[in-house]
Amino acid sequence: MGKRFRDRWEAGQMLAAQLTAYKDRTDALVLALPRGGVPVGFEIASSLHIPLDVLVVRKLGVPGEEELAMGALAGGGIRVLNRDVVRYLHIPDQVIDTAAAREQQELERRERLYRGERPAYNINGRTVILVDDGMATGATMHAAVEVVRQLNPAHIIVAVPTAAPSTCDEFTAQGVEVVALIKPEPFYGVGYWYEDFPQLSDETVRTILERTSLFELGGPENTPPGPNASI
Repeated sequence: MGKRFRDRWEAGQMLAAQLTAYKDRTDALVLALPRGGVPVGFEIASSLHIPLDVLVVRKLGVPGEEELAMGALAGGGIRVLNRDVVRYLHIPDQVIDTAAAREQQELERRERLYRGERPAYNINGRTVILVDDGMATGATMHAAVEVVRQLNPAHIIVAVPTAAPSTCDEFTAQGVEVVALIKPEPFYGVGYWYEDFPQLSDETVRTILERTSLFELGGPENTPPGPNASI
């Protein structure tokens, strides 16, 4: 059936071992998708001595088929639409605007909570390692990739501990490099491949980010809090 990870922390450590080409690279940046991607991203950034930031992305789901993305929102007023889906389903602008307004509120709430007043990293010209704790359909990661592309990175890498093989193939077909430790078939779901897979609270995410000195990660003083830390 394949290996299961003990938890997100272990998965991040193992994933970091596959990304050592980016260790100490001044142009590299880890962007973790909250909530589950943050502990994974923390371990990668800590091991490689490169900065960690969060990318808060809100998928705009098609009404009645929320898993199907008609677009996405990110901080800084970025909105990306999936024109093919919008055209094919004849989705009116009003429906998109209503969904965007609703998701914008949640996006702003999370941005304030996770980052406070600190600005996001400049992505222009950098190698961006997009991290989550796994990918099933990959809808949220697809949205994240489209958002990052708007910000002119030099290179995008999608790094996840586990992913459905067909989802990896979709990213590869779009020219996105994918690093996935296990690609089981059948996939079952992300949580199946972890022995310990708790829901993470916003407070936990914020605490992890605070411990990294969010925008100054890279020194030897930054040691992982680990799953048993009081976070």
